[in-house]
Amino acid sequence: MKKTICLRLLLGIQLLMPAMLKAQVKPAATPLATLQQQFVDLRFGMFIHFNIPTFANQDWPDPETPVSVFNPAKLDCNQWAATAKAANMSYGCLTTKHHSGFCIWDTKTTDYNVMNSPYKKDVVREYVNAFRAKGLKVMLYYSILDTHHKLRPHEITRKHVEMVKAQLTELLTNYGEITALIIDGWDAPWSRISYDEIPFEEVYRLIKSLQPNCLVMDLNAAKYPTEALFYTDIKSYEQGAGQHISKEANRLPALSCLPINSAWFWKTNFPTTPVKDPVKLVDEILIPLNKAWCNFILNVAPNTDGLIDPNAVKALEEVGKRWKNTGAMPALPPAIAPIISSNIAKFQRSNSSWSDDMNIMDFANDDRFTTSWQSNSTVKQPWYEIDFDKAQRFNMISIVEDGSNIKKYHLEYEDNGAWKPLAKGEGEGRVKIHRFDSVWGGRVRIVIDEFSAPPAIAEFGVYNERR
Repeated sequence: MKKTICLRLLLGIQLLMPAMLKAQVKPAATPLATLQQQFVDLRFGMFIHFNIPTFANQDWPDPETPVSVFNPAKLDCNQWAATAKAANMSYGCLTTKHHSGFCIWDTKTTDYNVMNSPYKKDVVREYVNAFRAKGLKVMLYYSILDTHHKLRPHEITRKHVEMVKAQLTELLTNYGEITALIIDGWDAPWSRISYDEIPFEEVYRLIKSLQPNCLVMDLNAAKYPTEALFYTDIKSYEQGAGQHISKEANRLPALSCLPINSAWFWKTNFPTTPVKDPVKLVDEILIPLNKAWCNFILNVAPNTDGLIDPNAVKALEEVGKRWKNTGAMPALPPAIAPIISSNIAKFQRSNSSWSDDMNIMDFANDDRFTTSWQSNSTVKQPWYEIDFDKAQRFNMISIVEDGSNIKKYHLEYEDNGAWKPLAKGEGEGRVKIHRFDSVWGGRVRIVIDEFSAPPAIAEFGVYNERR
């Protein structure tokens, strides 16, 4: 009898083993350039702002709004998916947590979540199931800024960092393949949470360890130059905030977002207020953006019942009649890998050759791209350097010009009182990025050998990138 039971147990384990192994095996990492091309090839998707702000008639409600207000009695994610499909969209992206900190999934990290609301169902689960059933890709939105949990400027602790990582781990572990994670409220002028306080590289590497093929997209286009990827896999542009891609000059994989209504979350006047014109959405936004390697995500805000209003549904049906995805776009130009590490040159002591009186050296490492150090026009071989308090380890340097005047230059670092060569470059474009084997140095500098006009450096970055 015992022998029979043991044989049955062994047989059961053998039958379960393939499934267990399959569950544990992560997909192989696809090259980032391939993922970026696949993203722009998706062309068009649905942003879905649906969270506790939906029930407050405001995009930024009181962070102490009680969970009891969240009760979408007729919520139907299948309606959302059907509407996206009718518009010939390729994917959806849902606001899992917005700035007021309410989580619409079954999280173990906080009681401020949907399972404690009258609705008591995992909205993220319903969303991913509905969209996948329609053959649509799934993306998620997540806010770093979280006013309910006091994850805000000057309040951040290590516990906040661990909460962010735990929440992202839940989202990237329990809901299948996530094509992209759109992160908001990080290093933005209105959130003021830096990539140092919530360490970007640490979070980025966590995401990639959980889902190697999940693109990380931070909505930070306003601050950083458009010629390179700083702290994001995809360059983003929020049209309503005045961020517009250059359709002629863009060379990066990009995303542009816009709401079909007048705001991101549902408002009581939405059902009776005209939405944006479907013809203009297609002819003046979607098609031109796609030609510039830019994916367009159009926000649709479900109402307090959990349904998309009829006027928005009708508009998206009209969009689908006028436009369809005709397939892959032309190949993206080659791009340098994103910068994801903290800039250790930021706010450090700096020095330079003779500079313009109003544009002195600290403007080139003040973490602002709107100010710059500029060489005096009489200097024949200008130089700019960062002076650390003690020797630092680093393996990457970025130079962002104000303009594009530097033609030839070389980089050096100081080791035990001696300057040693690091890299050379010839200027093409205003952003120059150098990666190299790690070195230790107390100072690092750029020496400009040839220029067309007095050089001006907006930001000189130094990084110790984990590899």
